[in-house]
Amino acid sequence: MINNTESKDPVQMAADSGNVLLRNVQQFNWLVLVVLIGGSWYMFSWPLAQSVLIGGILANASFFMLRRDINQFMTTFSQAGLSWQAVKKLEKVKFFLKFYGRLAALAAILYLLITLIAINVVGLVIGLSTIMFSVIVVVLSKGSMLLSTQRFKGA
Repeated sequence: MINNTESKDPVQMAADSGNVLLRNVQQFNWLVLVVLIGGSWYMFSWPLAQSVLIGGILANASFFMLRRDINQFMTTFSQAGLSWQAVKKLEKVKFFLKFYGRLAALAAILYLLITLIAINVVGLVIGLSTIMFSVIVVVLSKGSMLLSTQRFKGA
């Protein structure tokens, strides 16, 4: 009897482990965000907690859309087969246009939040930083396990 992981293509196994890692980052990030919101509300004030919440939601939404775009890019690229050169340039342009468009939209939202609404900038930065903290923690803890497992299996 063949194990399910042995019958998969090594590229597909790496993609699956990458998706698991990204899902773990998102789950851990929501946990960190809830803890930071609760802690800032309990220790400081609701306006600070609200700013952490807004920053965290913006960071999570941006990360989710980036993850979706990367998956779409990789799927299109892998399905191109032998005609990948023709698809490669168009898909890269689409990906970078979406990326920079999302970055400009995030900058505009942050500008409006800071100028029009009484928002705590420190709390906003803390909320925006949660995704980076989550990426570092999850990749250091689980990424090394995935890498060592792939090396052991010969992927």
